[in-house]
Order: sequence, then C-alpha cells, then structure tokens
Amino acid sequence: MLLNAKATQEFVPIKEVRDGVIVLKDDALRAIVLANSVNLSLKSVDEQKATILQFQNFLNTLDFPVQISVQSRRLDIRPYLMLLENRIKLQNEPLLKLQTKEYIEFIRNFTESVAIMTKSFFIIVPYTHTTLQTSTSGVFSKFFSKKSKGEADVAKKADFEEKRSQLEQRVSVIQQGLGRCGIKSAQLGTEEIVEVLYKVFNPGQTEGQIKVE
Repeated sequence: MLLNAKATQEFVPIKEVRDGVIVLKDDALRAIVLANSVNLSLKSVDEQKATILQFQNFLNTLDFPVQISVQSRRLDIRPYLMLLENRIKLQNEPLLKLQTKEYIEFIRNFTESVAIMTKSFFIIVPYTHTTLQTSTSGVFSKFFSKKSKGEADVAKKADFEEKRSQLEQRVSVIQQGLGRCGIKSAQLGTEEIVEVLYKVFNPGQTEGQIKVE
C-alpha cells in the first residue's frame, strides 16, 4: 500500500498552455521555436566556418538564457503506408497495383529491420516577470487592495498580455538570429506545444509529425 502518493501532474511545473505560450506554476512563460537542421557537410570549408561563426555571434548577442532541446524519435512510417494502400484502391492498372503492393512490403520490411530515426530541434525561450514585493498590513491596506472578481480577471489578463508581448520580442530575436545563420524556424502554436509535451511525457508514442514549411 502506498502512502502519501502524489499525482504525476504535481511533479510537472506546467500550469497551462495558452495562446501558444506555456504558463508555468510560478507564472513564468515559455515559448517553443522549432528549427530545421543545416547539413554542414554539404557546404564548403569557408561556408562551414562562416555558418559556425555566425551562430557563435548569434549566441553572444543574446541577453537572456535559452535552452536547446534535441528530440530523436523513430520515424512513424504508418501514415505513408496507409496513403499507398489507399492509392491501390484507386488504381485501375493491375501491373501498377502489383508494383505498389511490392513497394509497400519492401518499405514495411525495411523499416522493421532498420530503425529510421528523425530529429527535431527546439529552442525554449523563457520570460520571467520579476516585481518587488512590498509587505503592508492593517485594515486600510486590505480594504483598498480588495478587488472584485471581474477587476481581478481583467488585471490578470492584462498582466498576461504584457508578459506575452515581452516573450514575443525575445522569440523574434531568436528567429532573426537563426535566419542570419541560414536556419528556418517557426514558433509552435498551442496544439503543437501540447503534442510536443505529450511526446516528452509519453516517449513510446510516435504518432504525429511537426514540420517547418
């Protein structure tokens, strides 16, 4: 029998995902930027040095911390196989049907024997709004600090929008810096963030792919 068992959610520092922003339990905000990869081996030596130097300069210009996360997962080939199977149903030529079936079997056998991995590169951009706390006491301070529920909700929404605006400025700095390095990037929306977090806490799941267009 387990005593004092806690729910898994209590160990996760995330309070909610709102408007493409992760809100932590301490009200700090996080944004996630998906970046594509650059194959340096296809570049000349001078291009490699220029790219590395540009990325180094980009990191040196940041005045806030960032976290770079690389997720490596096995490629889910099932949607592609389902697409091919649907094509067979629409195909009227017997020879093409046979060739498509053989191709499906080849892909299925190959992926079962060889683990094909895909990597995703994420940059987590933080923003924490710090304010000086002043302690007041007494009946008058409690009276004047008391707000209605509606006023409190409006103030809370305004505070969130202000912090999100600051976070968006940092995201813009990140994307511009990556662009100068020849790296395409895109900020994830709410549904995409939820998908990424789900995969983090459920590593056995492989459904769904996120791509930078």
